[in-house]
Amino acid sequence: MLEQLFKLRENNTNTRTEIVAGITTFLTMAYIIFVNPQILGLAKMPVDAVFVSTCVAAAIGCFLMAFVANYPIALAPGMGLNAYFAFGVVGGMGYSWQVALGCVFISGVIFFIISVLPIREWIVNAIPKSLKMAIAAGIGLFLALIALKNAGIVVPNKDTLVAHGQLVSWPVLMAALGFALIVALEYHRILGGVIIGILAVTAISMIAGQQKFGGFFDVPPSITPVLLQMDLAGAFKVGLVTVVFAFLFVDLFDNTGTLIALAHRGGFMRPDGTVPRLSRALMSDSAAAMIGAAVGTSTTTSYIESASGINAGGRTGLTAMTVGVLFLLALFIAPLAGSIPPYATAPALLYVACLMARGLTEIEWDDVTEAAPAVITAIAMPFTFSIAEGIAFGFISYAGIKLAAGKLRDIHPAVGILAVLFVIKYMIIG
Repeated sequence: MLEQLFKLRENNTNTRTEIVAGITTFLTMAYIIFVNPQILGLAKMPVDAVFVSTCVAAAIGCFLMAFVANYPIALAPGMGLNAYFAFGVVGGMGYSWQVALGCVFISGVIFFIISVLPIREWIVNAIPKSLKMAIAAGIGLFLALIALKNAGIVVPNKDTLVAHGQLVSWPVLMAALGFALIVALEYHRILGGVIIGILAVTAISMIAGQQKFGGFFDVPPSITPVLLQMDLAGAFKVGLVTVVFAFLFVDLFDNTGTLIALAHRGGFMRPDGTVPRLSRALMSDSAAAMIGAAVGTSTTTSYIESASGINAGGRTGLTAMTVGVLFLLALFIAPLAGSIPPYATAPALLYVACLMARGLTEIEWDDVTEAAPAVITAIAMPFTFSIAEGIAFGFISYAGIKLAAGKLRDIHPAVGILAVLFVIKYMIIG
């Protein structure tokens, strides 16, 4: 049955290798089951229910990728997008989390449509590489600010906007320890370095009496408080067009880039640079985003951590299916997830931020008309506390700078149109 479903022999692999690869991938990305509920909990979503929706959305996404596209790529609620959901849409703009879920669902529907039609390639090819890299780096900087805030390292200040907090406090010391531990483990390529760091800080805090232990296993909490709670009517408000676009835009480019990188790593890419079954993979991802919103979590997307499973020999959807099964089994460790303090997950956020910031190295620094808009895009995200604003500033500045420099030919029609639409949006809505 597995041979018929996943064509194991055709892909020069076997059941044992695929299952080991799935376990490897799961251990590198399992931190999301602890981090995502805490982030969305700050948007006033019920944490226990979000824990369940995180595991369920991840499992469904993995199963879709396994059976529709037959790729060893795992999915789960994406880092960065969950932060934008909680801090940007709900915390910053003041919308309810139900409306934010509606925006995620609508963006998933649009993503699915453009994945079926040839629109996706046109959009992806239209955006300059410098802006793509800047968006990834900007999200990293946004995550870094959230991580430092959660750890108590950065606090508000009425005179200087931000300042450092109580640096000798327990949360700050534990966050620093956790970050150093994660970096050291990842440097030595210890499997599951991120999750080990989270659990180590939690364990130390419990031993020191700074955190209560809620247990290891129990029956999964109810998903009912977040299941099908998305407010689609509220999401169709004019002011939320930018929000839907931000979810769509980030998911589209993050996803396409991740899939191409993983296809290259796994040897799936053809000599001409095309990726077989790419449309199926993108449709699986977009469907997972819709289903994730329906079960009550932020955008579900492909994880670059799948590279660890590919390195372990994963070549088919059986790897992704294994990850999905493990996410379902993780439903029974809700008490442990509830015992983890925010400062224990802050190091994981900061580590992911460091990985995402390396996109800055691929910007054309020798061409200031490319570099300047890229820098504006990247720094606008943390400084405005919004991924959407960073994207908007990036498009407007790119078109404006190119126009002022007399390089009109560098502006793709899609970029120009989007820049004009963003300007109109600010003029009308603010």
